[in-house]
Amino acid sequence: MNTRHHSIAIVGAGLGGLTLARILHVHGIPATVYEADPSAESRAQGGQLDIHEDDGQRALEDAGLTDAFRAIIHEGAEASRVLDQHGKLLFDAPDDGMARRPEVLRGDLRRILLASLPDQTVQWGYKVTGVQPLGGGRHELTFADGSTVTSSLLVGADGAWSKIRPLLSNAEPEYIGTTFIETYLYDVDERHTATADAVGVGAMYALTPGRGIIAHRETGNILHAYVELNRSAEWIAGIDFTDAAATARVAAEFEGWAPELTALITDGETAPVARMIHTLPDGHRWDRVPGVTLLGDAAHLMPPSGDGANLAMFDGAELAKAIAAHPDDIEAALTAYEQALFPRSESFYADAHEILDLCLGDRAPFGLIDLFNSDPQGQDGGQG
Repeated sequence: MNTRHHSIAIVGAGLGGLTLARILHVHGIPATVYEADPSAESRAQGGQLDIHEDDGQRALEDAGLTDAFRAIIHEGAEASRVLDQHGKLLFDAPDDGMARRPEVLRGDLRRILLASLPDQTVQWGYKVTGVQPLGGGRHELTFADGSTVTSSLLVGADGAWSKIRPLLSNAEPEYIGTTFIETYLYDVDERHTATADAVGVGAMYALTPGRGIIAHRETGNILHAYVELNRSAEWIAGIDFTDAAATARVAAEFEGWAPELTALITDGETAPVARMIHTLPDGHRWDRVPGVTLLGDAAHLMPPSGDGANLAMFDGAELAKAIAAHPDDIEAALTAYEQALFPRSESFYADAHEILDLCLGDRAPFGLIDLFNSDPQGQDGGQG
């Protein structure tokens, strides 16, 4: 196979990589995105995201996609409520209609980004198996099918387990002792009425120290839940989540909770998926290496706090604008991008740890209620 060359190669067709490719396209700069998935429809893209004014919405504006974004907003979904483990309502904030952090499905957001790119921008079914520096800022990517490409600029937008990160950093994600177990309930207003009523029209938080359940109502009459547990990696490894007994094992951790809440575990209509929460070191950064950089979780993986997708898109937008501002000097562009990236990311690590502590720490759920009372619709309590 002949080795192809692309001036800008982006690894990963998540929201950050696609935002980068889109804004480069807006500026007339071609880029190619390599994605391991065989197609855009090959797997589910996760649940709802609240898109923040200061980063996610700004990135979409830079991408020229504000109108398309407004068309996919889940109206009313900014409502939040907090229950105790017995189902008693502790806090309730209706959606005030201001849409400062409107909710959208990750899959819908990805769809409008993909639709905004020229054909063939995303190369599907290209799983990176190796990357080799060639000198002078050039890199060679090798894919699972044996094909290779070279780049003048390589961007790792490939998430927590980035294949590109080792070019820049020895840091590896570490498990923080918390796992989110993902479940779905369908046709909830007809088939799961009590649980649908408990969750309400937006987001519901039922939290105690060390364990909790967070659920979102999504379009299509769906409840999407995360069952949160502070447990060791060994405890999680001891559960076979492909076995029907896994549900009972997890539900046993919530003995005595209201049945309308535990139904989010026991009545799930898809196999539960355990998502062990990992983080890179707080304030992760690296020395400048010619021809390569990172964005999103590849650059600053942190606990879920509602900021991850927003930061990835904003990273992509800022990198694209830096490249457009220095079209003949990639190193100047990367230097400018990283000099802003590192302090920006560092400030969010502390927020992420604080949100997790508010949800599962000693004061749960009252610390989160205090946060909501200070800004009822300015936080989403740890998702996104």
